[in-house]
Amino acid sequence: MIDLHCHSTFSDGSYAPAKLVEMGRAAGLSGLALTDHDCMKGIPEFLEAGKGKDIRLVPGIELSVDCEGGQMHMLGYWMDPQNDELNAQLEWVRDGRAMRNRKILENLNGLGFAMTWDEVLAAAGDGVVGRPHFAQIMIDKGYAKEKREAFDLWLGDGKPGYADRPRLTAERAIELVRGAGGVAVLAHPFTIRVGKERMAALVAHLKEAGLAGMECYYSEHSADLTAEYLALAAANGLVPTGGSDFHGAMSPGVSLGTGMGGLCVPDETIDLLWARREAK
Repeated sequence: MIDLHCHSTFSDGSYAPAKLVEMGRAAGLSGLALTDHDCMKGIPEFLEAGKGKDIRLVPGIELSVDCEGGQMHMLGYWMDPQNDELNAQLEWVRDGRAMRNRKILENLNGLGFAMTWDEVLAAAGDGVVGRPHFAQIMIDKGYAKEKREAFDLWLGDGKPGYADRPRLTAERAIELVRGAGGVAVLAHPFTIRVGKERMAALVAHLKEAGLAGMECYYSEHSADLTAEYLALAAANGLVPTGGSDFHGAMSPGVSLGTGMGGLCVPDETIDLLWARREAK
């Protein structure tokens, strides 16, 4: 069993990269990928923690991108963290995120939620500030009972506290990942929220743009959705991947490796993805 989607304290997770490696081994995982949001700063610690250990580690990232009618997330694996073009684009993304975060704070203050930028930074620690950190402050101060409530009422897309930010296009994200020596995978496709016909057309288009895989196994995918996405991946010659999207305390109820209890990503997925990288 493997897990190709988790987050550390370098983005919006609650555990350091080295701790995630320890937890992955304790959970019996044979492979684990670190995929922090728009950031690869945790990768050196992650890889160092796995040296000589009985677990296969995959360096990765999760990029937020635009698509027709909404947003999606793109996972990238095995990129060169020193790639100049990738780093320039990640800096642009982070600058846009920083401006968006200041606007979110302004919106929440205007709605009567008392919080400061120093509190937001403290919640994020060394990580990239994101909406889950605002949600955590709201929970800590009693404004919301859980992360889902904070997003459903205030922080989700279109909600009163929300603010948008610049994003890469899906095609550009794939190009960047491939240009840095990696492979691109469409993350948790159910969050794109389009009908089956549009999803099929979108996946076919992304395959032509260089997409290598699709996250079919995921914590919040039902059995029916998993079967649907497996069929869609097969129809487009994509590697079916999967992961828990583990964040620790930020997403209670989701465990590393097993997600909400029923997740089981096949071990051979790593080799299948690596073969796509080698075949580029």
